[in-house]
Amino acid sequence: MSSTTPRFLQLPETSSLSLRDQICEVVSAAIMSESLASDRPLPSCRELAQQFGVSRNTVFAAYNRLVDLDFLVSRDRSGYFVNPKMAELQKPQGDSDVATRDSVPCPVRFPPNDLMPVVNPLDWNTYPYPFIYNQIDPDLFPVDGWRECTRQALGRKTMPVWASDSVESDSPQLVQQLRQRLLNTRGIYAEEDEILITLGSQNALYILGTIFARSGKPVALEDPGFFGARNAFRMAGTELIGVPIDGDGIVPSAIPAGCQLVFTTPSHQFPTMVTMSQQRREELLEMASTRDFLIIEDDYEAEMNYVAKSSPSMMSMDKTGRVIYVGSLSKTVSPGIRLGFIAAHRDIIRQARIARGVMMRHPPTIVQEIVALFFQLGHYDAHLRNIERRYQKRWHAMDLALSKHLGMLQRTKSEGGTSFWLTGPKGFDASELKVRLQARGVLIDRGQDYYLAYNDSRSFRLGFAYVPVSKLEDGVRIIAEEVRAIL
Repeated sequence: MSSTTPRFLQLPETSSLSLRDQICEVVSAAIMSESLASDRPLPSCRELAQQFGVSRNTVFAAYNRLVDLDFLVSRDRSGYFVNPKMAELQKPQGDSDVATRDSVPCPVRFPPNDLMPVVNPLDWNTYPYPFIYNQIDPDLFPVDGWRECTRQALGRKTMPVWASDSVESDSPQLVQQLRQRLLNTRGIYAEEDEILITLGSQNALYILGTIFARSGKPVALEDPGFFGARNAFRMAGTELIGVPIDGDGIVPSAIPAGCQLVFTTPSHQFPTMVTMSQQRREELLEMASTRDFLIIEDDYEAEMNYVAKSSPSMMSMDKTGRVIYVGSLSKTVSPGIRLGFIAAHRDIIRQARIARGVMMRHPPTIVQEIVALFFQLGHYDAHLRNIERRYQKRWHAMDLALSKHLGMLQRTKSEGGTSFWLTGPKGFDASELKVRLQARGVLIDRGQDYYLAYNDSRSFRLGFAYVPVSKLEDGVRIIAEEVRAIL
């Protein structure tokens, strides 16, 4: 087994220790900070002697001293390795005499920005009641089907398909499956050159924000709305204008003149989950034509309807080519797969493809091929039916629990999706509620993060896709106890 000399190992410029002890200090610090791989040999005495400019005997003496101290183990004909016992020790806390990057100030100072980061704890899945956005139940994922698709995609016959660079194109198989199994169900017909594969809807929105930013015209978006879209357009340097929503979705009459793009989530408004009415969709399309702007339709959770049939997509109603359709497989397959797509006029897709190539060339082709097989072999359709059935059961259980325990709060009318939006009376602080609940093992999304100006703290969002049915009411009961305490 070969070793690669870690270039970050450097002797201190000044030290009162002997060379042997300096080497011991540097190597032991690297071990305790987990900077050295435990399954690879350390550099040989000759390699490290050359890097440090010392004799091989000095390095040999240092290594053997570290063996005596249980930092290293020596294996015949293999070299020196980190002692497995080191994995059981905690990293040193507090100040250290060893200089690290954390102690060096950054040479660049960044001005404050208005981007909204993901603020949930990294160990969110260890909480008993994680009612948070964009998490799916891993127990519902068809692992066996995914494994079979991966095995087929990795075969030697298919390797040439995904092993080469394909910056100017996407997987023809995946594009075909999207046309036949996703877009068709939404009433959308698109040619191959009118579809672009992206790394999820977030990447799609950033690409669109980038190619339209040069116009200098503002983007109108729902307020409250999807903070991912807000971040994407802000990163592109675009001026943002918030447009209020009501029980029928975005209010077209509130869209100011001069906008080039209007971003909306008509199937289930993000985050309030209201569904845009047919009349409102027609009104918005008519206004797009008369005022000369484009509509970005993020068809969020269009498949998840439990009370009424899915409403037609706006792109299926569009006769002028003004709707740009954004879709994602995050909620129906998995967020970790990071695949989405844009369907739009071919001239828009042409510009978006160029921008995507500059950003990251193209999404991993191997993942595209696996997902294409996932569709082609019927796993997607079976999986979609399964999660629709499971989420419908959870939606009704959640609806009942909210009516029973949180009737003191206002709740927007919803026909489906995987979350609920609740609002307290004047003076209610959902930020305080979030802190209280986290201490009791309950995670929620606070509503003010979805507002353009962060100026409304009365609302919060409860996502239930990850929480089992058996725990839904208990979690809601805890929320109700803390809400009553605040009220």
